[in-house]
Amino acid sequence: MTYGPEERKVFEAAASDLYDELVAQGGLAADDARITDAGVVADAFALLTEIGLVTFDRAEKRWLPVDPSIVQSRVVSPLGQRGAELLAESASWAETFQRLSQSWRRSPDALRGPFSELRGHALTGFISSVVADASEELLTAQPQTNRATKQLPEAIEREVAALRRGVTMRTLYQHAARRSAATSKYVAAVTAEGAQVRTLDEFFNRLIVVDRRIAIIPGHEPRTAVVVREPSLIAYLSDIFERSWERGRPFTNKDTSVVRDIAAEQRAMTIRMLIGGHADPSGAARLGVSPRTYAAYVSELKQEFEVETRFQLGYEMGRRAITGRDHPPGEGVGPAPDAGF
Repeated sequence: MTYGPEERKVFEAAASDLYDELVAQGGLAADDARITDAGVVADAFALLTEIGLVTFDRAEKRWLPVDPSIVQSRVVSPLGQRGAELLAESASWAETFQRLSQSWRRSPDALRGPFSELRGHALTGFISSVVADASEELLTAQPQTNRATKQLPEAIEREVAALRRGVTMRTLYQHAARRSAATSKYVAAVTAEGAQVRTLDEFFNRLIVVDRRIAIIPGHEPRTAVVVREPSLIAYLSDIFERSWERGRPFTNKDTSVVRDIAAEQRAMTIRMLIGGHADPSGAARLGVSPRTYAAYVSELKQEFEVETRFQLGYEMGRRAITGRDHPPGEGVGPAPDAGF
């Protein structure tokens, strides 16, 4: 017989205490009223008898306790065997459903046509499934540094598995991602398996392209996304990624020239945010940094231009024709162009 939660509750609540009493008293008289009359103790005693933790001594007319180690395997082993059988059965079902899901996702009519919207947990599950199905290439763009830190271990496991299957992977972050310890850990894990990661100063939206056949872009509401299967649009999105990738910097903090270039690009981006009239929260979001870090960037610009207020900073940048697309002080601008082309 296999015992379940109900029997275990009785065993823990009453039967174990009764067993302790039997051990302490050397047994229990057969005519003890507590086990002959209906009640909680009688139910507990019945369970002990059924399990085999007590035995009747005819000579002494007493119920005596039995060594639990002798009885344990009789109760626990069937449960373990049942658990193993359920796990095996669960794995078989999951494997079959995964095969069917692959067939569904590859069909032309999957997700009701070339576009569909996903929400909440369905989005996370879908991303995991399409990455698991990737056979050639993954392109991902992650704009903010606040990529869900709790999800990064799961992302590492999922994407390392894809890389080990031979899938190529390129990921694009904003420069600010270099300040995140969690992101750096993720980058170290995937690049060790062959992935390439770069960063860019510009703001961009999140994008995932799988095998150039499925693209996932943000929806118009939080925690939503649009799944794209239309080939022309996927090609267009892939081209945008490639253009951004070419302008990106390798994700490394060891190359001093790269670090210097990134600092210059973040300075220029901050200037463009100020000139564009973006409020601090908006400017910080577009740079992928916290409002506090963005304020520090602005403060550095005030020091650089030797002013005290933002009004003075704007005036001074206007006077010097600073646009945020020019070279920072001290950086060469290269030779003058040949007048004859």
